[in-house]
Amino acid sequence: MTERNTGKLNQLERTLPEGLLADAAWMERHGYSTSLRSQYVSAGWLVQPVRGTYKRPLGELDWQKTVVSLQKLMGRALAVGGRTALDLQGFTHYLSASGPSTIHLYGTEPPPGWLSKLPLKEAFRFHRSQVLFSSLATSADALQAGTLRELPGPAEWPLIASTPERALLEMLDALPSHDSFHQVDMVVEGLRTLSPRRLQTLLADCRSIKVKRLFFWFADRHQPAWLKQIDRTIVNLGTGKRMLVKGGKLDPTYLITVPEDLVAPV
Repeated sequence: MTERNTGKLNQLERTLPEGLLADAAWMERHGYSTSLRSQYVSAGWLVQPVRGTYKRPLGELDWQKTVVSLQKLMGRALAVGGRTALDLQGFTHYLSASGPSTIHLYGTEPPPGWLSKLPLKEAFRFHRSQVLFSSLATSADALQAGTLRELPGPAEWPLIASTPERALLEMLDALPSHDSFHQVDMVVEGLRTLSPRRLQTLLADCRSIKVKRLFFWFADRHQPAWLKQIDRTIVNLGTGKRMLVKGGKLDPTYLITVPEDLVAPV
């Protein structure tokens, strides 16, 4: 091996942490050509979990390291959200003791196609943030507004994830296609320490009439202390009925169909 290539290998050990993943574009930006990458793979200095991705052989790949790699190394504006973010922050542990089987990612642009091909036990599900939020759709704006935060991740690498307030609205957006009403009801029952200021900001920016109606319906059921500090008059709840549960009961306040065995107090 030439002295130049040896230097590039030493550089790789400094810039690509063990266990993290880089794509071909990252390798090219850092001066690793296709031929040099092939040489490293043949020599065992790099491995390819799937085509177009590279990692050093040490350090087992998992979903958190994969997401950190996307966020920190590859500069993808993706955040962990919904039920996954609530799980990371300890709000859904009683629903799934074995950890999440689906990792919910949010962003304005989808992740690379190779993500779904990685040999991981978890599956990734992408949601477009601009469908749910207006000015808070982008990661930069959401971080500045405090609706995204950094959580402890693998080693010294933090994970960017939704706050519990934002994650709740994201989870409601996936109802009832992913989680059941009863599962969400259990989660909301445990959300006693949410920030009313942050909730107000998110509700004002939320595009989904369904999500906002569900938010107040579940909150009315459990009457958390923060609910009294939410100004409902400035939240647009739209008009007309929304059928969410086939054969369910129409709630007269929020005009949404809900399971008959979950009755919100008057």
